[in-house]
Amino acid sequence: MALSAYLQRTEALLQNPSAPSSLYDPALLTGYVNEARFQLAGDSTSIKRIGSFALTPASQGPYLYSSITLTNATGVQGVLDVRTLWYIVGDGQIWVRGRPWPWFSFYQLGNVAPEVGAPKTWAQYGEGVAGSAYFWPTPDASYTMSADCVCYPIDLVDDTTVEAIPKPWTFAVPYYAAYLALLSAQTGARIQDAQRMFELYGMFVQRSRAQVTPDILSTMFPQQQSPVSPIPTQGGPAA
Repeated sequence: MALSAYLQRTEALLQNPSAPSSLYDPALLTGYVNEARFQLAGDSTSIKRIGSFALTPASQGPYLYSSITLTNATGVQGVLDVRTLWYIVGDGQIWVRGRPWPWFSFYQLGNVAPEVGAPKTWAQYGEGVAGSAYFWPTPDASYTMSADCVCYPIDLVDDTTVEAIPKPWTFAVPYYAAYLALLSAQTGARIQDAQRMFELYGMFVQRSRAQVTPDILSTMFPQQQSPVSPIPTQGGPAA
């Protein structure tokens, strides 16, 4: 969706379209739209790219996500999360097991005589746009890693800026942008309106997930509840 379309839809949510003048500064609305797009990219994990980077001999890390070279990076600012890693061997690749950082740091970094060899496990340390990873064993050579990445988009500047967020996720963006705009009004009535916009944003995110998630192993995707998990009770999530 182009920036002008986002702004038009956001303004329609905020005021009567027949109003003689805009109630919100277009520059502020543009900022809210771009913040909403960033939040949506994280909530939906909808911008996925395959990237690559190199492991350096004798270095377990940290390897910054910002150093990952992405395939088809048009409209993408950077990497927000890495879901899976492999290292390339000839024409194929070998999967590297991911571990939580506390387990990894205790069992595999806490060793006075580190093992040396091809990567077997990895763990995320830094988070978000400052994300980073460590590897075990200590690399015995240079390895080219292939990464399944969740990315975040570049800011929209005008209608020529490429939008990396795919439909139908784009339809949720104006609701989050309107939520931010209403919060800025700092009045009781507008705060209540903001909460309603946030609820509508969540509904559109959920609808988008339902529309695009494949039937096979659907609960591996965010926003999809396991069919065997208890139904959340009013007032809080399921235990």
